[in-house]
Amino acid sequence: MTYPTKPGGYKNLLVYQQAVVIFDLNHLFCERYVDKRSRTFDQMIQADRSGKQNIVEGSLEKSLKMNIKLTGVSRASYGELLEDYEDFLRIRNLKLWDKNDPRVLAIRATRVSPDSSNWTNWSNWTNSPESFANLMLTLLSRENYLLDQMLRALEEKFIREGGYSENLFRKRLEHRSRNKLGQ
Repeated sequence: MTYPTKPGGYKNLLVYQQAVVIFDLNHLFCERYVDKRSRTFDQMIQADRSGKQNIVEGSLEKSLKMNIKLTGVSRASYGELLEDYEDFLRIRNLKLWDKNDPRVLAIRATRVSPDSSNWTNWSNWTNSPESFANLMLTLLSRENYLLDQMLRALEEKFIREGGYSENLFRKRLEHRSRNKLGQ
């Protein structure tokens, strides 16, 4: 399903668009391969939800400090989910594909698009537990890379421009200074 996006909104962020794909695929994977009554099922669903929703919440924050914090929570949630997929493969004696495996390279070459359905891009990777789990590991690794880059950029912006409270305080001092000069 495709949703319209507004220019400049969080829905235009590649990190968010990929989070939506991961969210949808993770639900499908869990429904197929994880016992719905298990703690693992709940944990995988919640880690995934936390990853996506913290990107949204962080991007809507006025405070750059809170954006950094929530983006970090998102990164941690996706790290936890990645570990669940590695555990899934290991426990079932399924192969964890190397990052240079041609299948991993093919997955990495596929781009996420907000304007078209991503299901056709991924359907050939969802036919077996091994390929599906490796698809998720590849997507989660890319998501974690994107979140790491986003965190670095946000931290640099914070260092350069300061935070929300800092900037409000500076504006307050400027306002007081102008009012004293006007008297």
